[in-house]
Amino acid sequence: MSRKILVTSALPYANGSIHLGHLVEYIQTDIWVRFQKMQGRECYYVCADDTHGTPVMLRAQAEGIAPEQLIARVHGEHLRDFQGFHVAFDNYDSTHSEETRRYAESIYAELKRAGLIDQREIEQLYDPAKKMFLPDRFVKGECPKCRARDQYGDSCEVCGSAYTPSDLINPYSVVSGAVPIKKKSEHYFFKLSDPRCREFLQAWTRAGTLQPEAANKLDEWLTSGLSDWDISRDAPYFGFEIPGAPGKFFYVWLDAPVGYMGSFKNLCDRLQLDFDEFWHADAGTELYHFIGKDILYFHALFWPAMLEFSGYRKPTQIFAHGFLTVNGEKMSKSRGTFITAESYLKQGLNPEWLRYYYAAKLNGSMEDIDLNFDDFVARVNSDLVGKYVNIASRCAGFLTKRFGGVLAAPELPADIENAFAAAPEEVAGYYEKREFGKALRKIMHLADLANQYVDANKPWGLAKDPTQEKLLHAVCSTALALFRDLTLYLAPVLPQTAARACQLLNLDDLRWDDASKRLPAGHRIKPYEHLMTRVDQKQITALLDANRENMQTASAAAASAVAREIAAVDGATIGIDDFTKIDLRVARIISAEHIEKADKLLKLTLDLGDQQRTVFAGIKSAYRPEQLVGRLTVMVANLAPRKMKFGVSEGMVLAAADDEGIYLMSPDDGARPGMRVK
Repeated sequence: MSRKILVTSALPYANGSIHLGHLVEYIQTDIWVRFQKMQGRECYYVCADDTHGTPVMLRAQAEGIAPEQLIARVHGEHLRDFQGFHVAFDNYDSTHSEETRRYAESIYAELKRAGLIDQREIEQLYDPAKKMFLPDRFVKGECPKCRARDQYGDSCEVCGSAYTPSDLINPYSVVSGAVPIKKKSEHYFFKLSDPRCREFLQAWTRAGTLQPEAANKLDEWLTSGLSDWDISRDAPYFGFEIPGAPGKFFYVWLDAPVGYMGSFKNLCDRLQLDFDEFWHADAGTELYHFIGKDILYFHALFWPAMLEFSGYRKPTQIFAHGFLTVNGEKMSKSRGTFITAESYLKQGLNPEWLRYYYAAKLNGSMEDIDLNFDDFVARVNSDLVGKYVNIASRCAGFLTKRFGGVLAAPELPADIENAFAAAPEEVAGYYEKREFGKALRKIMHLADLANQYVDANKPWGLAKDPTQEKLLHAVCSTALALFRDLTLYLAPVLPQTAARACQLLNLDDLRWDDASKRLPAGHRIKPYEHLMTRVDQKQITALLDANRENMQTASAAAASAVAREIAAVDGATIGIDDFTKIDLRVARIISAEHIEKADKLLKLTLDLGDQQRTVFAGIKSAYRPEQLVGRLTVMVANLAPRKMKFGVSEGMVLAAADDEGIYLMSPDDGARPGMRVK
């Protein structure tokens, strides 16, 4: 019986742009889905924007628009970027939909009926400056397990521990920088501590649903004991209100995975598909989630337990992948390696270069992968242009010019015939197991064999000898037959290039079983048109430079915003045009302190080498004073001093701002206080 498969990727949050790190997951998933469809399987790929929560609400407020307007705009931007990288969703929806609301309420009602919802009063962290309860991600502090600093209030990025914001050591509000107070509120909990949940999860996580390393990690959490999960949030909050609980809303992590169901239901209504065939508890179909390893806890504990005790099916498997580093380091805005999908495309780089490079690095494990741009240039130019495209570019022209584009019967040497005959099953096995790197190594080995065949027969030499017309015809036809097979194997990774290759070969869309069928004698191809250009190192340099320039632009905008804040306090004036006259100097922060009755400002004492300056900086929401002492930063040294009600500000520090927060500008190691920034 033909397989029926539903596939999802994690939902991107509607509060930021898609960047190259995000694309690892969506490209990985898209390759796997395209392979399944080439196998003739009924396979659907759905996703949605994750739209609820305090960050979206606050950003919309900052922009002076309704949250619905914000998420609609971001949805369009996300879909544009995904389409730019040929990620082909069957449906891309929003969690802010009636379908998702309906299933979230249904699951909640069933969990309540099963006795797995508890209601009790808790103490929460409350921002006295902003007069709001603080969501997990809006509180930072030291991890209660490993003492790592600046960790969010729900989980530690260093040791992976999960906890509540109240567990943090030395917590502070990300919104205002204030020390939060504790305040009581009635909340709703999913009782994960219930023995039924523990028994189910211990069996399910060891039933082949997870990669071994993921199952081992889950076992650590299960062994240490599961706590009940707080699934409610207090108003003000952008999300779905809990039925029968005015002023209480479903926590975003409850309705986010339900968005998989909502998006698929939306697709079902459009295509007249049977929703229950894929989501009923006894469904005989398959369900796969592709996620990053950082959200394994939610997808492999909370989500399957929610499904199990509300009457829905569980995932067949959850595939977790690692993080992306760039040139061996975490993505960096100051180095220009925090690159958005939009920026990559705007610089004119071929999206299939990145698809191929990621695929060459990916396997079925949770290992991190690195985007090394020197390796990127070398691998793309060598494999795709020097090996794959090279076959068609060297042989297709002879066929159209000398033989009207009509192919002769291929005449494969036995060793090449055997290697290509065994390839479909082997390559398919690698794709199925998400061992994309192994698949591409095998495909490039076949490309090497094809190129060796062309090199050995030298069609450019045969073309000069009128007596070798028949051999020239056979050699070029054989080469194009091998090129067709390579195109088929690469099609999940390079869909656009494969489509252009099919135009050259005068073929419809390729199916996997086409590999067993050789292009017949008499088949006519079309004139060759260029399939892919080489990567020029200058393009990479321009990409990195553009992102550094974007960083500088963001820094200037942030500094201008700080200037406007100071101006609002005591009348100082500075415009963006004045930056052309600015004297930028490296400074070391030797002290930092809170300012009483100032919501946004910190008082900094800066060492410029030969003097000290006092500066008031609007960075209180992002940093605690003790975090800043000893750091190098960049300041405007020739800004005229301004008297404020807090004292005299003798300059300005530079910071960058985006939707995630404020980032103080810091020079590279080796810079010294007083150095001029050029």
